[in-house]
Amino acid sequence: MNFRRYLNKIQRKTEVNQDVSKEIKTKVNQDVSKEIKTKPKKILSFVDPDKNPHEYLKRYLNEPKYKDWFNRNFPNFTIYEAVGLTASDYLEMKRQLFPESEHVTNEIQPTKQTKSSNELNFKPTYEHDTKTRFDEFVDERILVSHNAFGNKEMKIKIIEISDENPLLITKFGNRVKINKILITIKHLENQKIEEAEFDIEEIERELIEKRHYTSSNRWIPTESIKSGYIVNTRHTSLISDAMALDYLIF
Repeated sequence: MNFRRYLNKIQRKTEVNQDVSKEIKTKVNQDVSKEIKTKPKKILSFVDPDKNPHEYLKRYLNEPKYKDWFNRNFPNFTIYEAVGLTASDYLEMKRQLFPESEHVTNEIQPTKQTKSSNELNFKPTYEHDTKTRFDEFVDERILVSHNAFGNKEMKIKIIEISDENPLLITKFGNRVKINKILITIKHLENQKIEEAEFDIEEIERELIEKRHYTSSNRWIPTESIKSGYIVNTRHTSLISDAMALDYLIF
């Protein structure tokens, strides 16, 4: 038997199989990449898909009545998230409309603060019905932070951002100033969920008045915002004042 001829035949067959496998793998990767790139962004029902989404940002910034309507009917969404855009798009539109405007923050209507005596570890600034379920986003680990004992998980969603323009963009990049947040805490021992909306702008003022200082930083880089939620590395800076006033223990 001619072993050399036999081995050459086996080698050629192996090379052909490798080429076919490489070609199939390349095609699959291209198809997957194409599918990811063409996947449409999720937008809310009131948005006309044939209309330029930037027009909604322009109307939100220019028309106070439209802004109030949106915030009242879609409290869990920012305007740019609702129309399928990003925080960077929102800031760019705002700079186009108000290139020389003074830094003006939103007027916040006072809300009646109610401290619950039943919840010693979690006292919201005001009560409301639950808007979010924790198990809807527990797989996104970059958005979840843990307490020192490792028995609680927390996630923070943006409810309202300020219209104030950021300073030193060339140094710090695009940033947004957060006014209100929705905090969801999960107790890992008993799977209990606690949720409350915090007006951190008002809490910041209260801390300055009572303690003459504040340690919070409400300016968040746009890259630290994912799907309307704050990444876990920014959680401490947003809740520090609430913890100092014992509104929140985490």
